[in-house]
Amino acid sequence: MKRIFSLLAPLALAGTLAACGSPGAGEDSSSVTIGYFPNLDHVPAMVAKDQEFYEKNLKDGTTVEYVTFADGADFMTALKTGDIDAGLVGPGPAMNNYTNGADVTMIAGGASGGTVVMARNGSGIDSIEDFAGKTFITPRVGCTHDVQFETYMKENGITSNRIGGEMLHQTGNPAQYEAMFATGKVDVAVAPEPWASVLKQNTGAKVIIEPDEISFGTTLPASVLVTSSKLIEENPEMVQGIVDAHKEATEFIAQNPDEAKEITINTIDDITGQKLEASIIDGAWDNMIFDTALAPEEIQAFGDSSFDLKFLKEQPDFALLTDTQFLE
Repeated sequence: MKRIFSLLAPLALAGTLAACGSPGAGEDSSSVTIGYFPNLDHVPAMVAKDQEFYEKNLKDGTTVEYVTFADGADFMTALKTGDIDAGLVGPGPAMNNYTNGADVTMIAGGASGGTVVMARNGSGIDSIEDFAGKTFITPRVGCTHDVQFETYMKENGITSNRIGGEMLHQTGNPAQYEAMFATGKVDVAVAPEPWASVLKQNTGAKVIIEPDEISFGTTLPASVLVTSSKLIEENPEMVQGIVDAHKEATEFIAQNPDEAKEITINTIDDITGQKLEASIIDGAWDNMIFDTALAPEEIQAFGDSSFDLKFLKEQPDFALLTDTQFLE
């Protein structure tokens, strides 16, 4: 049986990973490692891998490796340790780690939308007025989807028990939400697509907050392409190739949606062992916007909300967190 959401790159790659970035003296080639998640807001990475856009846009002879992650915390650990060079992650983990001194820079947007709040069938929840005292689940404390949901709820007068409120918070892998709904362990799921559509089709879960209603649902990228400032300084040519590959993948999605959906279904199956039906992907796709745009002011607004919700200990300044020169 496949390991769900396992880190696919084995430790045996250590020798390869050590060579990431600029080639050393006497070397004719280099390698780059790209990270991403099996969620719909990471489809550009899935497409880029399938269509070999990174290989096409990077210098001849560059070896490209890929690693998948269950959540942003593991992704950021890999970026900090140099086990990956770039990839797609939610803006929340990137911001959180940046404020703690991590070397991370956002260089492009990935996708927006796709965060849907679902209520378990039989939970007695028909609207947000019924959320008090219920248990909700997000992928991680302080992740992008968590901040979106808790911002929206606070604006409506309800907070989590983490900050003395009425809602109980759990965390878990989105691919496991269906099982948690089946056991009644959680009442509300803040689900990134396609897992929201899985809950709707397989469990009869009810959509309570649409992706265009939740806070930052259409203005903030649900995923961002990031790298380190070190790689930008030492090998800007490589970073430009990474961004160009990402842009080409985004254009491919717009021009070939059916093929992109097929790539998504197969990739998620390879990573999680779950073969999603085409109808689920079709429904989830309607909640997504694939766009490379990156607006620093939206990143700052999201960070300010994270601070207000006590996910961040200090008021953030994200003036240097974004670098759009490679997009331009």
